[in-house]
Amino acid sequence: MPKVKSLPRGVAMVGAGMSKFGAFAEKNSRDLFVESYKAMTKSVDKGFDPAIIEAMYVGNFSSDQFEHQAHLAPILADSVGLLPIPATRVEDACASGGVALRQGVMAIASGMADVVLVGGAEKMTALSTAAVTEALATAADVPFEIPAGFTFPGFYAAMASAYMAQYGMKSEHLMNVAIKNHDNAALNPNAQFGMTIQTWMEGRVAAALKKGKPAPTWANIWDFLHDESGNPTIAYPLRLFDCSPVSDGAAAVLLVAEEIAHQFTDHPIRIIGTAQASGSALHDRPSLTSIPAAKTAAANAYEMAGVSAKDIRIAEVHDCFTIAEVIASEDLGFFAPGEGFKAAEDGMTARNGAKPINTSGGLKAKGHPVGASGVAQAVEVFKQMRGQAEARQVDGDVSLALTHNVGATGSTCTVHVFERRN
Repeated sequence: MPKVKSLPRGVAMVGAGMSKFGAFAEKNSRDLFVESYKAMTKSVDKGFDPAIIEAMYVGNFSSDQFEHQAHLAPILADSVGLLPIPATRVEDACASGGVALRQGVMAIASGMADVVLVGGAEKMTALSTAAVTEALATAADVPFEIPAGFTFPGFYAAMASAYMAQYGMKSEHLMNVAIKNHDNAALNPNAQFGMTIQTWMEGRVAAALKKGKPAPTWANIWDFLHDESGNPTIAYPLRLFDCSPVSDGAAAVLLVAEEIAHQFTDHPIRIIGTAQASGSALHDRPSLTSIPAAKTAAANAYEMAGVSAKDIRIAEVHDCFTIAEVIASEDLGFFAPGEGFKAAEDGMTARNGAKPINTSGGLKAKGHPVGASGVAQAVEVFKQMRGQAEARQVDGDVSLALTHNVGATGSTCTVHVFERRN
């Protein structure tokens, strides 16, 4: 790998906002992006004139397939009144948002711009589940993996099976991740699934009684999660509640050169580490229990930031499936290989734990509009680090945070390190 260079110029995040994530029949990606942009502008403490934005990078995986709309970036720039600035769509599968954020950081760090808008948007629910699955499958190594019958639940199920065989994890351990992330999402007004699994289960019982049908006899959420009628197997060992949903949504953040950050806020969030790495498709890896690109990106981001994994207070990681969060927690160096699922079981990754992960609810429960997910992670970090996460705010000082965004099964990974200085 080439030598990791420090940022030649400081970069700060001074505004962040997102739309609600979910399924919105009446909205397209433009509508959602406008919502996220407006939320971002409201978050800038001292306000700003949008005319000073010099460039825009938008994470979007496949508006071509989901909406039959290519060339999305200038259309979104027009929708928020930012013409004629250069607007660039960034595509790297589910890491599109994280890569767009990195492009924005590099534009400012290089001196090419002082103020950059980074966004992410995806409108997925206009297609059927089968059509969405087919569209997402184009991010795999198509000639080698798709003809074998793999879809992304199958890919991550293979990773989960390998992890179980190597480290003795049981499928029940993954339920701890799902429960935690739904608990967090229940406190997030923008989450797609803004309810706990307990509430979800009770809703199923109430719905059955309302229809005059026999009520399910689940004694608790563990009964519910083990029952095929409540939590069906999608690709063994992954069940429905191990999988992130099909989502619509958008997110936006405003980046500025550090030396002018005081013009926007007295409480900027600095981006002190940025890294991106690439890896082979799943079929060509020596092990299925780790993502090499994530380990490389994490090591490079830590080196650039001058910190280590133990210094990170909170993290938003790419949990497209529950096993992905477990593996991410190890690839990022938070826990040793084979210990990530135990940390989740022990509550270490809970909102009040030693290493809170996915306080937003994560992709699992907040939602996963794929091009927006990496930017939405930065929105959560912005709120947590500034003490603005309301009911889901973690305790104590959040001076260092991290985001981890993965494309496909790990062919792309970005890691960003954020700092708040007193």
